[in-house]
Amino acid sequence: MVGTPNKNIIDALCDPRDTLYIRPGGELGSICDPNLVGIIPPIAPGNFGSKAFRKEFNLRYAYVAGSMVGGISSTTMVTAMADFGFLGMFGASGLNPQAVEEAIVKLKKDLGHLSFGSCLIHSPMDPEWEEKVVSIYIDHGVTLVEASAFMQITPSLVRYRLHGLTTLPDGAINAPNRIMAKVSRLELARRFFSPPPPKLVQDCLNRGWITEQEASLASMIPMAQDLTAEADSGGHTDFRPALTLWPSMLRLADEFSRKFQYPQSLRVGGGGGLGTPAAILAAQDLGLSYFVTGSVNQSCVESGLSEGARLLLSKASQTDMSQAPAADMFELGSKVQVLKYGTLFAPRALKLAELYRQYQALEDIPADEVKSLEEKIFRKPLTEIWEETKRFFTQRDPAVLAKALASPKMKLALVFRWYLGQASRWAINGVEDRRTDWCIFSGPSIGAFNEWVSGTYYADPSHRKVADVAGLLLYGAAVLKRFTLARDLGLLSDDSYHGLSPLPPEELASYI
Repeated sequence: MVGTPNKNIIDALCDPRDTLYIRPGGELGSICDPNLVGIIPPIAPGNFGSKAFRKEFNLRYAYVAGSMVGGISSTTMVTAMADFGFLGMFGASGLNPQAVEEAIVKLKKDLGHLSFGSCLIHSPMDPEWEEKVVSIYIDHGVTLVEASAFMQITPSLVRYRLHGLTTLPDGAINAPNRIMAKVSRLELARRFFSPPPPKLVQDCLNRGWITEQEASLASMIPMAQDLTAEADSGGHTDFRPALTLWPSMLRLADEFSRKFQYPQSLRVGGGGGLGTPAAILAAQDLGLSYFVTGSVNQSCVESGLSEGARLLLSKASQTDMSQAPAADMFELGSKVQVLKYGTLFAPRALKLAELYRQYQALEDIPADEVKSLEEKIFRKPLTEIWEETKRFFTQRDPAVLAKALASPKMKLALVFRWYLGQASRWAINGVEDRRTDWCIFSGPSIGAFNEWVSGTYYADPSHRKVADVAGLLLYGAAVLKRFTLARDLGLLSDDSYHGLSPLPPEELASYI
């Protein structure tokens, strides 16, 4: 078919529930027509991703709203996702253990049998937090965690994975606690696709964290059955390109499934950059088992971000992102991706990282530099910041304070980390007089989403609901799949389907 496509075909392709029988010239026909030139099958949004993944987690859709720091992935967001058959991850990182426990108790009560997960972030500077949160998850029966920013397997992670490990009457392994590992590097993926390291298993056994039976069965399961290959995302990221990362991870999953002969195949999901139907379709066609979104969810009404921060996100373009030092791994030089539109956080945070590399103690920083920091970034004397920091760690972790009192370099790091940590809380709480210091973790997918919904109902962030966004992306991907099939049959021109618009909620509801 050449030239303007048949409008009847365009309209019919946009309903992914129907089978289309195409006659010469692009006209619609029936199954009995002897002159058919093509058949376009129905494509259900619920069939995207892995059927085994959906069944294991009792989901309608293989779609995950990933965890975001400080409760940005709020209990409200997790509940909204679960109610529609999606999977939500609570954003536990950055919260104190008591707040994490309160959120878990609420989710367990509100969701009942519906599935959800919660974040377990690698905390090399605060391993006690990791241990306390794992204890909370075990005590309250949280059976799924999203392991984020891990640079190595830790004893706490092994303890969680092995807790409750038993054999069933038929000899199969029952592993109630599941880990969804978020990684960007093949060397880390190999560790998560392997059984728990024997040394760490023995360590957990020596601490009394696991039983002899659990230790004996450890070699029969992978650390993570499901692995999210994280491309160019918000927050902790290696800024990896999805189209090179995802196929590599899929090949690795096949390799390690054969190597260890696990009863279930290892699965790979995709995260980072999934802000449009076309991106979801690309992930689907590459063979990913599930789809993880983050940045697009932050602008939704269920997000834990303040209204002002959500408005900034809704105006961002794909290029409105920048790198900044990570608060939780500042001393290691780790980077996070943040929004640069409407905020000066990134350049100010990078300035602190530069000073940290240059000087060994607060006292070494020149007086004019200190004055600039106190006036433009901290807005109070550094001595006052240090006093606040001491009070915090006296309650949170006295061992960290003791190290800082003995190490001027560590004291310098803690004072600078005060700003990095507060900046994300200012964005969450909507502290207006610190608006230029807001730290909003985000990747370019939010810009792509904003471009797609520009001029529509969803351009206003007060109209964005997290389940609607998920439905829009999956429905749109299903329609785009049918358009590509029609194009491949020669029924449509190459550019006839690029203008797919997002459906308003009342129309979307009939498809999702």
